[in-house]
Amino acid sequence: MTHSSKPVALVTGAGQGIGRGIALQLAQDGFAILVNDVVADPADATKGAYEVKKTIEAAGGEAEVFKADVASAPDRAAMLDFVEERFGRLDLLVNNAGVAPRERRDILEATEESFERLMSINLQGPYFLTQLVANKMIAWKKAGRIETGRIVFITSISAYTSSTGRGEYCVSKAGLAMAATLYADRLAEFDIPVIQIAPGIIETPMTSAVKGKYDKMIAEGLLPTKRWGQPEDIAKAVSAFAQGYLDYSTGAVIEVGGGFGLKRL
Repeated sequence: MTHSSKPVALVTGAGQGIGRGIALQLAQDGFAILVNDVVADPADATKGAYEVKKTIEAAGGEAEVFKADVASAPDRAAMLDFVEERFGRLDLLVNNAGVAPRERRDILEATEESFERLMSINLQGPYFLTQLVANKMIAWKKAGRIETGRIVFITSISAYTSSTGRGEYCVSKAGLAMAATLYADRLAEFDIPVIQIAPGIIETPMTSAVKGKYDKMIAEGLLPTKRWGQPEDIAKAVSAFAQGYLDYSTGAVIEVGGGFGLKRL
């Protein structure tokens, strides 16, 4: 296949929600996009990964879809092989894929099965995908294929906020935040910046089940900025990093949460 002349971004979990918003923004910024999702049906371009691809291409952009489960080591390896063959480069990794518990349960009643599922998808998957990508980026930089690589971890305000009805999610995001810190430290010598972007309460399919709860909390003053966040809010932060505006901020945590983290009297 012909390799892309554009910078290339891999966005995991890009079939909907925050990942979809990021993929569309990066395509607008001039990136060729590898749209990854665990669910991808080429026969249905009305939703999911192929809808994202269709939308990008309709706007004149370049996109491919790769169906893979980030929790699977063989899937991760196959996805990087595809990147090598199709694009010959990778300039940006966005570790976005993640799941919530299938059922919210108090921490005194939560199951090991749910804990293991969230750790494998939300933490272990991106941790080892980043290992694969980082080694590729180092090699591609040395070969002159890319000027530099950049890596983003989409974490959460849940990395530092207690939510005892979904403790496994909070622990997975806290671990992911440390993974971002570790990779920022390790890859600095190769001039590969790594940051984490921590979304707050964002209106996505994942949060639809608790919309009423958060509508009420926002109305009652939970956030200084009295609205839900949108995927586009996260995408704009990723865009700034992707374009090189934050390279000297490696290791930074950018919270996109409407002021949730502010300490107020």
